[in-house]
Amino acid sequence: MKRSIFLEQESRPDWRAEGLVYYSLNRYIQHRFGCRVQKISLDGGFTCPNVDGTVAKGGCVFCDNRAFSPSRRVRRDAITAQIQRGIDGLARRYETEKFLAYFQPATNTYGSLEKLRTLWEIPLEDPRIVGLVIGTRPDCLPNSVLDLVDEFAQRTYVSLELGIQTIHDASLDWMNRGHNHDASVDALQRCQGRNFHVGLHVMLGLPGESQEMMMQTARQVAKWNVQSVKIHNLYVVQRTELIRQVDSGQVRLLELDEYIELVADFIELLPPDMVIERISGDAPPNSLIAPMWCLQKGTIKQRLIETFASRNSYQGFCYQLPSKLPNVP
Repeated sequence: MKRSIFLEQESRPDWRAEGLVYYSLNRYIQHRFGCRVQKISLDGGFTCPNVDGTVAKGGCVFCDNRAFSPSRRVRRDAITAQIQRGIDGLARRYETEKFLAYFQPATNTYGSLEKLRTLWEIPLEDPRIVGLVIGTRPDCLPNSVLDLVDEFAQRTYVSLELGIQTIHDASLDWMNRGHNHDASVDALQRCQGRNFHVGLHVMLGLPGESQEMMMQTARQVAKWNVQSVKIHNLYVVQRTELIRQVDSGQVRLLELDEYIELVADFIELLPPDMVIERISGDAPPNSLIAPMWCLQKGTIKQRLIETFASRNSYQGFCYQLPSKLPNVP
């Protein structure tokens, strides 16, 4: 598989020699930028193709999709105001002067090229913004959009985050994603050889997925030439279809002990140069319904470190080079 220009340009720190058990986002940011850099979440006013009826209606089973109405519009001055609020809050809390503009809610490549260019330009007008992070779906990345992302990556740091969630089509159907695993494969193949960072979102604890099925997703992620991964647990927030399924007993959520073991299993299979951007779901406290242990970020991290210590293992402990990995059905 062709390696990306991005990977050829960057090395990675020897995080194992530093006593770490996985290559964390904080360590990557420090290595990449030489200082603390915080993400500012921006709402660009996008919707999703499984919300507006293009591929489905109702949106993902775990999302509060009322916030992503197709009629939403966000003015330029609203983006600027979001940036300023984010900088004001984060600068005080973290004493940093550099930020990444993170277009986060909904599908941030689902629009005309003119709209995308205009929105992505706005944060870069502020010299304190040192890059863009763009969250999207694998089925909303035509070549014209990838070319535009690549154009921005010639000027600044850009990370394109794809919510693939799982490699199993039955799970994608349950989520009401409106795309299959082949869409993820296609998008990732077309991202190769470009200048931007590619990150994936995956989800553990999906109904019907065994431990082995989740590890099949891990092995496939390990085979892809991507730079980072965010690992989420399945959680419930207000105003979602998932509430009904959990309340009725159709869906069982993972306990913390179960989840920690799965995350450790997953990370052991990943290459040591892949950045682990997140190890659990990140639900807003005022909308989270279950599991409440999602809010215990420090506990989750410490438990994961302790689990690796008890196994005498670490990220990449079970990693196999792609040529030795079996094909995933």
